[in-house]
Amino acid sequence: MKIKVSPSLLSADFSHLAQDIHRVEKAGADMLHVDVMDGHFVPNITIGPVVVKYIKEVSRVPLDVHLMIRNPEKFVDAFVDAGSDIITVHIETISSLKFKALSLKLRKKGIKLGVSLNPNTSLAKIKSILKYADLVLVMSVYPGFSGQRFIPGVLPKIKELRSIYKGDIAIDGGINEDTAKLAVQAGANIIAAGSYIFGAKNLKEPIERIRNVRG
Repeated sequence: MKIKVSPSLLSADFSHLAQDIHRVEKAGADMLHVDVMDGHFVPNITIGPVVVKYIKEVSRVPLDVHLMIRNPEKFVDAFVDAGSDIITVHIETISSLKFKALSLKLRKKGIKLGVSLNPNTSLAKIKSILKYADLVLVMSVYPGFSGQRFIPGVLPKIKELRSIYKGDIAIDGGINEDTAKLAVQAGANIIAAGSYIFGAKNLKEPIERIRNVRG
């Protein structure tokens, strides 16, 4: 599968956010990863639908909005209205029944729905809903802060998932060229990376290094 690179805006310069978005799109980003945190499910607070709306106005690639929040089904409509193309929710925060209902609702609107799971969450937790998921996001760090170290223990989970799931598999957390290669070898095809990309002087270089890793 084609490797897609999804720069994580959590590592962008929010005082020049539009500029950073244009820079990373020009450098070849396939989509933008937008982390939404509520201070409850994760120990941090980031952005809400208003900021997503303005990101959508200046961006040209799809927005993958990652809801790291409790009761995500209560807020999905606001993020859809703000312009999200993909919404990813955590299986730790939503029941299988509610996920199925949300999937059917969003598909009618042409919005993709992803499911994410933390490093210590078993694949068994999502197996019953895989047919309703357009994307599975495997966290390779515990969500909350950028710049954390990659947890290699998630690689067997990705490999097992790829054996039973033919859709997009994304990975997020501690990504650089080396960890991206390990993730691709295990079966991931969407790589979300923050500080590795935005910390570079030439944004195209890390994006191309990730895109060209060989599985």
